[in-house]
Amino acid sequence: MENLLNKDSVKRVKEFIKKFSPELEVLVLDTSAKTAMDAANSLKCDVGAIVKSLLFKAEDSFLICLIAGDRRCSLNKLKKILQKKDVSMASADEVKKITGFSIGGVAPVAHLSNLNILIDNSLSRFPYLFAASKFPRHKFASPRRTSILRFSGSFGLISLINRPP
Repeated sequence: MENLLNKDSVKRVKEFIKKFSPELEVLVLDTSAKTAMDAANSLKCDVGAIVKSLLFKAEDSFLICLIAGDRRCSLNKLKKILQKKDVSMASADEVKKITGFSIGGVAPVAHLSNLNILIDNSLSRFPYLFAASKFPRHKFASPRRTSILRFSGSFGLISLINRPP
């Protein structure tokens, strides 16, 4: 397991988050966390506190949307926010090439490309958030939800889901 923490992409995430807050750390889970529910069960937290980092292609550019684990991003809402008609989920190959991470382990930070980031306001329900950091068994904890806003360089919280719970 220690070998995985030495992978370049995990090191990239660790270095990135340490710049903002020394108390942030990469956690290695004892069980798989391929889905938000798996991660929540492993971390013993609400599934909504798991941050899903989703890469979208909007015409000729890419962006990341950070969504609560218990929510789905509304593609129609995203199109309206971006004022673009051609918006779709990125392919697995595009995700790897643009972010440097594979699907299921995309971190909200430390991407290979400079990306705009949108954060769904439903994440504001939780005082602590957990996000991927390369591998499905790696997560990093953000002790305050404002940390993700601060270090992701996002535009702020906006509603990316169809309707609140």
